[in-house]
Amino acid sequence: ALGGLIKIRGDRCWRDLTCMDFHYETQPVPNPVAYYLHHSPWWFHRFETLSNHFIELLVPFFLFLGRRACIIHGVLQILFQAVLIISGNLSFLNWLTMVPSLACFDDATLGFLFPSGPGSLKDRVLQMQRDIRGARPKPRFGSVVRRAANVSLGVLLAWLSVPVVLNLLSSRQVMNTHFNSLHIVNTYGAFGSITKERAEVILQGTASSNASAPDTVWEDYEFKCKPGDPSRRPCLISPYHYRLDWLMWFAAFQTYEHNDWIIHLAGKLLASDAEALSLLAHNPFAGRPPPRWVRGEHYRYKFSRPGGRHAAEGKWWVRKRIGAYFPPLSLEELRPYFRDRGWPLPGPL
Repeated sequence: ALGGLIKIRGDRCWRDLTCMDFHYETQPVPNPVAYYLHHSPWWFHRFETLSNHFIELLVPFFLFLGRRACIIHGVLQILFQAVLIISGNLSFLNWLTMVPSLACFDDATLGFLFPSGPGSLKDRVLQMQRDIRGARPKPRFGSVVRRAANVSLGVLLAWLSVPVVLNLLSSRQVMNTHFNSLHIVNTYGAFGSITKERAEVILQGTASSNASAPDTVWEDYEFKCKPGDPSRRPCLISPYHYRLDWLMWFAAFQTYEHNDWIIHLAGKLLASDAEALSLLAHNPFAGRPPPRWVRGEHYRYKFSRPGGRHAAEGKWWVRKRIGAYFPPLSLEELRPYFRDRGWPLPGPL
């Protein structure tokens, strides 16, 4: 319910049902399925958005409506998370979200998965349950302590949840924050707002001594999963998570002043740092001296249209240069920048 409320109160596109027109193309790390889903008919995107609201805003309350409603909740939530896993590389988030829903399925619900003949596992478990009910053992000290601990934990969680519930009911709901130092009860919600255009930062290097010469040849570094070469197929890595690729998505709709770590990365590329290069898929200077200059270029990316000219050329993406993200940098120029921030100087700096 938290994620649903954050969406409804956040981006207008969640209210006018148009967010899914953009999500597949602009999500952090799209996969091949996202390419085809992005080109679905408009009515399908409206249906997706309505389904999202139904599952995130209404289905959670099925937990309080009895056994059958709880089972329906479990089925819908697991199917919903499976769709999210198939349609994007959202790391292990959706896999973990499935786990609580497994509690919705009791023994009677899952019984069909096990053989039921005489002497079978299911038959033995049922006999054990009948024996336990018939014995009615007296409560032991350990069970009393455990029950007291469970009640105490429930009271603690209820108390810690008070500010969370107040935040939930507030018209100024805060997303992705905590309300106590223990971080036990928090608020979380993904994609409260949807970016409408996809920007990418492309890191390039050159061996030329003059970075500003018009005939300077710049070569692209390729990341393991994020869009770069328009002809490279989107990757499929869930539940694995390439954190650097994810951070590059955030950096692309900000500036390098907000993400000075990207200048740190540029310095390591100038020094051909082995650890930094291991995070990339392609180093254009492999087996050669390191680049003399590294720069960041800002591009706008869009999925190519199936059957269109770019798709016929084998391109998954169409990109257009926006401008410079950060100017050409050399190791010598980065010396004071690194020292001011207390960063170790890479390579021969």
